[in-house]
Amino acid sequence: MAHVLGQNQYGKAENRIVRVHREADRHHLKDLNVSVSLRGDFEDVHLTGSNANCLPTDSTKNTVYAFAKRHGIESAEGFAMLLARHFVENTERGVVHSARIRIEEYSWDRIAAASDRPGETADTGHSFVRNGQEVRTTEVEYDGGRFRVVSGLKDLVVMNTTDSEFWGYLKDPYTTLPEAYDRILATQVTARWAFGFAGRDAEDAAPDWNHSYREVRRHLLEAFAQTYSYSLQQTLHAMGTRVLDHRAEVDEVRLELPNKHHFLVDLEPFGLKNENEVYYAADRMYGLIEGTVHREGVTPVIPVS
Repeated sequence: MAHVLGQNQYGKAENRIVRVHREADRHHLKDLNVSVSLRGDFEDVHLTGSNANCLPTDSTKNTVYAFAKRHGIESAEGFAMLLARHFVENTERGVVHSARIRIEEYSWDRIAAASDRPGETADTGHSFVRNGQEVRTTEVEYDGGRFRVVSGLKDLVVMNTTDSEFWGYLKDPYTTLPEAYDRILATQVTARWAFGFAGRDAEDAAPDWNHSYREVRRHLLEAFAQTYSYSLQQTLHAMGTRVLDHRAEVDEVRLELPNKHHFLVDLEPFGLKNENEVYYAADRMYGLIEGTVHREGVTPVIPVS
């Protein structure tokens, strides 16, 4: 029976890069984890051992660092697009047919210190503290004709201490969960959103990636905070819908929401009444709620992770 080489790709994963833009006495910082993956005419590399069409993964790593110096890093999306276009359009003999760039971005805040003026703070311009909130993500694919851009975030932990219920659900012989009419709702948001932007021609203008990220994040948080929730599924839909209602550049939102359970502690053995005040925070096991909201007529492109 004959065997066929199927889908394959290669590249250099997790290139850690910190780029400092020095502007007089005020510095700007970008901290990225960049992964490069290439697809193309690589059959001989696998089947015969010939490396004639193989661009070393070390070369892709060097390109990441050289481009950071040459072009700077204004946004994760813009930097990923530069890299993807380069590998497809400038690799010798056109052996690379498509390139996928995945980036995680870690945020840093400026360190503020007391100033000479009472009640005011200032920063040195060059001192930072790692931001403990979410990680920004992006994935860009380019095939020589169009871009597919999926931005996102992960590890964004949020909580509502009320305005959440869960009752009226299916019950079978194994159901022991009591119905809840006032509960904590907490989750660790992983969100990804796809853009209508394809970059096919000069008129297809890219959005302001950094502004778009801030606004999508804001709408996700506002939807979580303002939705009176009867299930985490309902909250997921509200979050995705709000983004699509307010951000015309986004066509699809995919959310992964683990339910970070908080259980009331039984204080009766100590003669105390627990009036929704003291909880046990369980880190596992947990319910995992996933779903996609997209515009009518748009074919979803974000893969299920």
